[in-house]
Amino acid sequence: MRNLKRWNKFKRKKINFFAAGFVLLLLFTALFGPLVAPFGPRQQQLRSVLVEPSTTHLFGTDNLGRDIFSRIIYGTRITVMLGVSATFIAAFFGLVQGLIAGYYGGIWETLIMRLTDILLSIPGILLAITIIAILGPGLNNVIVAIGIGSMPQFTRVVRGSVLAVKEQDFVTAARALGQKDVWILVRHILPNIMGPVIVLATLRVAAAVLNAAALSFVGLGAQPPTPEWGAMLNEARRYMRQAWWYTVFPGGVLALTVLSINILGDSLRDILDPKTYY
Repeated sequence: MRNLKRWNKFKRKKINFFAAGFVLLLLFTALFGPLVAPFGPRQQQLRSVLVEPSTTHLFGTDNLGRDIFSRIIYGTRITVMLGVSATFIAAFFGLVQGLIAGYYGGIWETLIMRLTDILLSIPGILLAITIIAILGPGLNNVIVAIGIGSMPQFTRVVRGSVLAVKEQDFVTAARALGQKDVWILVRHILPNIMGPVIVLATLRVAAAVLNAAALSFVGLGAQPPTPEWGAMLNEARRYMRQAWWYTVFPGGVLALTVLSINILGDSLRDILDPKTYY
């Protein structure tokens, strides 16, 4: 019955199907992109520089004659990897910190939450730029920087959820039976707080994708000739007047990706919130 209610809530908004379909298309492209791309991401055709969209080049070509459609396809794998990896780092460490702070309290909670407050006081993109300035540009450093910048949100959400769950009767019974803290956290508390974490992770993937593109756009992320969407927009900005397709297609795919993931995150929040079943 609960699964049926969740499905009914999901299908009430037709835009949810569009978002889910687009995300599935992204995942398919990330997995099998090289099999469907008509050209290589770095294959130059100097006789076809800044060619308009056509049957040969669906999204046109760039200033070096590279097929933009193929580069977007290859860039999908990089974008998905960046978003998922950064969010995984943030969720893992935020989950550990939130569990410790919420369950044990005391000095651990004070130390963890004060560190979290410090990180939250710094805008995420500024914190990521600072970390990359220390570590240097590159995709791996972008993942670390965005992961650290997103970690405080997970810490606060997990801590708040743990504070509510740890006072429940089943946790008290587990303590009375002499179960170890690690077992209580993993077996009893963690499964009951995963709903908000999953929703937040979905929304943070979209933010990570956008931040990674922003960092690449300013030259701190993926470096040319890597076919990353933000780096492509950085290369295209000098040709906006003479080649509209150079910016429209990478920017449009980036916007649709972020929008679709956010829509899915909102629908998951509605579905996983037990107070909204009706």
